[in-house]
Amino acid sequence: MSGETLTSSEYITHHLQNLTFGRGADGAWGLAHSAQEARDMGFWSFNLDSLGISVLLGLLFLLLFRWVAKRATAGIPGGAQNFVEWIVEFIDGAVKGSFTSRNPLVAPLALTIFVWVFLMNLMDLFAIDHGPKLAESAGLHFFKLVPSTDPNVTFGLALSVFALVLFYSVKVKGIGGFLAELTLQPFQAKSLAMKIVFLPVNLFLETVNLVAKPISLSLRLFGNMYAGEMIFILIAVMYGAGLVLGSFAGLLHLGWAIFHILIITLQAFIFMTLTIVYLDMAHAEHH
Repeated sequence: MSGETLTSSEYITHHLQNLTFGRGADGAWGLAHSAQEARDMGFWSFNLDSLGISVLLGLLFLLLFRWVAKRATAGIPGGAQNFVEWIVEFIDGAVKGSFTSRNPLVAPLALTIFVWVFLMNLMDLFAIDHGPKLAESAGLHFFKLVPSTDPNVTFGLALSVFALVLFYSVKVKGIGGFLAELTLQPFQAKSLAMKIVFLPVNLFLETVNLVAKPISLSLRLFGNMYAGEMIFILIAVMYGAGLVLGSFAGLLHLGWAIFHILIITLQAFIFMTLTIVYLDMAHAEHH
C-alpha cells in the first residue's frame, strides 16, 4: 500500500483479504499478491495470518492460566487469580446448567472455547489499519488480525466440536443406538411396516439436523464477526472524507467499539453454550 492511493472499494477489498499461502496457477508455492491469486490457489491454501494469530492467542491463554495456577494461594487472592477464578466458576456454572451427564472433558473444553474465541474476537477492537501496516513493513501484501472473520477458522472449530459429538454419540449409545436415533425419530410407529416407511424420511431429517449443527455454529460466529469488521472498515473509510464526516466517524467508531465488546463476548458465550448443548445431546439416550 506504500505510495498508493486506494479507492474506497480497493481499501475495503484490501482489508478483507487474508495473507494466503498456496500453490499458484504456475505450480509454484508462495504468497498470494492479489485476491484473485488467493482464489486460484484453491482449497489447499493456508491463511497464514489467521493460523498465526490463532496459535499465538491459544498460547497466550495457556500460558496466562498456567502462570496464575502456579501462583494461586489459599489466602487472599490477587487480581489475576480473582479474574481467572471468576472465569472458571462462570464456565463451571454454565456446564452444570446445560450438561446433564458426566464427562470430565466438557468443562475444560468449554473453558478453552470461550476464552480462545473471545480472544480471537477481541482482535477486532484493534485499529483496522494495524494489520495491513504491519504487513507492509514486513514486505507482505495482506494481513488480517481477526481470525474469527475467517470461515476456515470458524469451520475448523465447529468441525472439531462436531467430531466430538459423533464420537460420544457412538461411544455412549453404540452404533446401533446412534443409527436408531437417526432412523426412528421424529416420526415413530408401532408397526414394523410403518417404521420401514418412516425410516428414509427420519434418516433424511435427522441427517440434515445433524449436519446443520457445525454449519450453523461456524457461520453464526463468522457472520457476526465479519459484519462487525466490515462496519469498522466502513467507518475507517469515512475518516478520509473530510473534517465533518471524519469527526462523525470518530463518534461512530467509539460507539461501535463499545457495543462490539458485548458482541464479541456474546458470540464466544453462544459458541461455548451450543458446544455444551450438542455434547449433552450426544450423551442423552433416547428410548
